[in-house]
Amino acid sequence: MDIADLARRVADGERRALARAITLVESARADHRDQAAALLDALPKGREALRVGLSGTPGVGKSTFVESFGMMLVEQGLKVAVLAVDPSSTRSGGSILGDKTRMDRLARTPQAFIRPSPSQTHLGGVARRSREAVALCEAAGFDVVLIETVGVGQSETVVSHMSDLFLLLLAPAGGDELQGVKRGIMEIADIIVINKADGDLRSAATRTCADYAGALRLLRKRPQDPEGFPKAMMVSAMEGTGLDEVWQEMTALADWRKAGEIWARVRADQALYWLREEIRNALLSKLETPAAKRKLSRLGEAVASGETAPAAAAAAFLAELDGQTE
Repeated sequence: MDIADLARRVADGERRALARAITLVESARADHRDQAAALLDALPKGREALRVGLSGTPGVGKSTFVESFGMMLVEQGLKVAVLAVDPSSTRSGGSILGDKTRMDRLARTPQAFIRPSPSQTHLGGVARRSREAVALCEAAGFDVVLIETVGVGQSETVVSHMSDLFLLLLAPAGGDELQGVKRGIMEIADIIVINKADGDLRSAATRTCADYAGALRLLRKRPQDPEGFPKAMMVSAMEGTGLDEVWQEMTALADWRKAGEIWARVRADQALYWLREEIRNALLSKLETPAAKRKLSRLGEAVASGETAPAAAAAAFLAELDGQTE
């Protein structure tokens, strides 16, 4: 593979090259990991997109929201990339990857790019290489990158380490004010969006929005937020109402953070977080070598028989591992 040529084509905005590059960075093969690292180093620096994390419980209408929101941005002349992460089977590792089929209008738009990826049981609601896929989309010249998470609950905080803004989608009547003060995913949300505010659900959406607005006032104000944030808003992705108001609030928040030192500091902290993650994953991968597995098997037998205490066996294994890496 000609990495320099692939990097040039990605920088020129070729969709097929971008798709191939994301496939490369998602590969777990050792030779592909080396090529992926070379590709990321060869990409042009300095291109920035607005990275938006998006999460919500299954059935809240994430795909419908992303399509309607993405179409609105395209109509404003922006280029939009969507990285949609689907849950994977814990048995086969496979995924339906149905998000792209639910965004058929956006998928046919030349100014948009949709890439579904399986989570492959990676915790945190995103795929393991989602951050590298975001970097590729930025290098390809996209203005906005939407990262749609799996949507499994309050543990999806990893997306906050790769996004500039985080939107949490909720359904009408999805919980009272006490639900809103739960820790975890609620604490990282910049805007809580109550979807399906139409038809018979409009009044329920109004009540839910008021509940969460009250709950947000009980949470301690974050230093990276201007007055009024985080906030709760209502939209109807089906009817397309409220989307422009959400975008205005998003851009206002992003501009406020860029005007100070928060934007650059957060991005620097995110880069350090992913450095530590890469080191941690590299160390964990050493446990998968044949020699390590044999050693673990022998120590496991000794622990199971009561010959060795778990702590002593772990210390012996780590000492041997340190000796091999010196």
